[in-house]
Amino acid sequence: MQKYIWNLQPFDKARVFDLAEQLQVSQLLASLLINRGLGDPDAASRFLSPSLQQLHDPFLMKGMERVIERVTRATSSGEKCLIYGDYDVDGITGVVILKKSLELAGVDVQYHVPERLTEGYGLQPARIREAALQGVKLIISVDSGIRAEEAARAARTCGIDLIITDHHLPDRELPPAYEILNPNRFDCNYPDKNLAGVGVVFKLVQALLQRSGKDRLIPSFLKLVCVGTIADIVPLVGENRVFAKIGLEGLKSPRNYGLKALLDSAGVLGKQQIDYSAVGFRIAPRINAVGRMGETADAVRLFDSLEEAEARQIARKMNDKNLWRQQEQDQILKSIEEKFRAEPEVFSHPIIVLWDQCWHRGVIGIVASRVMETYDRPALIASVEGDVATGSGRSFGDLHLLECLQACSSLLQQYGGHRHAAGFTTRASLLPELRSQLNEYALHRFPSPVPSIIVDALLSIRHLNDSVWREVSRLEPFGFGNPVPVFQDDEVLVQAGPFVLKEKHIKWKLASANCPEAIWWNQPGKLETLKQVRSFRAIYQLEMNEFRGERNLVARIRDLAL
Repeated sequence: MQKYIWNLQPFDKARVFDLAEQLQVSQLLASLLINRGLGDPDAASRFLSPSLQQLHDPFLMKGMERVIERVTRATSSGEKCLIYGDYDVDGITGVVILKKSLELAGVDVQYHVPERLTEGYGLQPARIREAALQGVKLIISVDSGIRAEEAARAARTCGIDLIITDHHLPDRELPPAYEILNPNRFDCNYPDKNLAGVGVVFKLVQALLQRSGKDRLIPSFLKLVCVGTIADIVPLVGENRVFAKIGLEGLKSPRNYGLKALLDSAGVLGKQQIDYSAVGFRIAPRINAVGRMGETADAVRLFDSLEEAEARQIARKMNDKNLWRQQEQDQILKSIEEKFRAEPEVFSHPIIVLWDQCWHRGVIGIVASRVMETYDRPALIASVEGDVATGSGRSFGDLHLLECLQACSSLLQQYGGHRHAAGFTTRASLLPELRSQLNEYALHRFPSPVPSIIVDALLSIRHLNDSVWREVSRLEPFGFGNPVPVFQDDEVLVQAGPFVLKEKHIKWKLASANCPEAIWWNQPGKLETLKQVRSFRAIYQLEMNEFRGERNLVARIRDLAL
């Protein structure tokens, strides 16, 4: 029954004791910090107490001084500026904060967020030429453009200065833009390379606010920076941790009508605790839905709204889009389950590559994530329309998805992304060859992705209490780069159960006073095997369940062995 290799981390007693003494924390927390590469007391202390003072000087980013000078010139000369965004959460939140900061600076600014289904990803030369006809003299991209050579040339031809802000990995040659803000430029020595697109935009916002003496406004921008950063699944370390920590605190008391309406529709407004999972699974999907299913500008309009009633109306519309997105997603996942039964060998490849004409292009990224989680393999999912295939992929561990696509670039019309998330377009007739070449490359270049989970420590569920929860909670916000700690219990004692929830989840009552329940999500068909089991070995994560004003610890089972 055991599904993963349990990789229990070594416990250096002397080192753990020393760090615990220096930080005045428990040995459990000290061991968790060491497991995250934070054995240095100063680094660990900064990690436990993120603050605005930990943000780097934005002018350390190559090109920032020149960008600020150009924006200042646009203000003084009254030039029209266009923000050219992207349709995912990262891009939309970046558009909103950049628009607000440019308005504060006195810039005549408008925005364009492309529709995923009709315009596609990235800067389009035709839209740039259209902007030129409207008198636009400055375009600032958000979360896109680092590979947009044709669009950059179109801007130059039209007499438009194009400033690219992006975080995706560049080609060897940068596009001929007026300036490029991207910490992943080969010639940029900015200290933090892990920023999301909205994070790069925030550094521009930070520079503008500092130059205008409006530093006090910085925290108000971090609520949306936090949402975009968490949604883009970048490592929550360094500056991203500061964004997430301060931003999540700010989400508890929003003032913007649109943000309040969004949190309300997501069921988290007024909650005592809003964490990364609330952002990732409740808030971000509602923003993403309008980008995936159409009418992307609604998300920007939501945060621009000056009337509460209008904001609520837009939020309801976004909620409806999200329900539609969920239905499309569920239909695709059901068809993938049928493919698994018909062609199980395809799911044993290093990378799962699947496609179909009936799959909605707007949800394939989410589906790729679900397939990866279900089958423990990196996944590329493509939607086919005629002979055009649009794909989205997700990976984990050492497998560098963008590198795999680069190795197959002769088969692709367009591609981009980073290590664990990427997209592409190609001819549908080339998909079988793409699947073959991707897997051949992955097989020889990367270790076979054997499913494994890092286990932080041995910790009996019977020994859990509120003190343990408080210590573990000091590592929040969790996310990519700072995962929720995983513990191992070699004797989980069952008091009652197992019970089935919603035909696919399994729940037990445990012989533990402080953690009375355990839940194993998405395990259909396991009930019969577990019916007579009164104890088992398990790896688990701790969660705090809030229901009707009561809070109880719950052990979320990650894997189980009899």
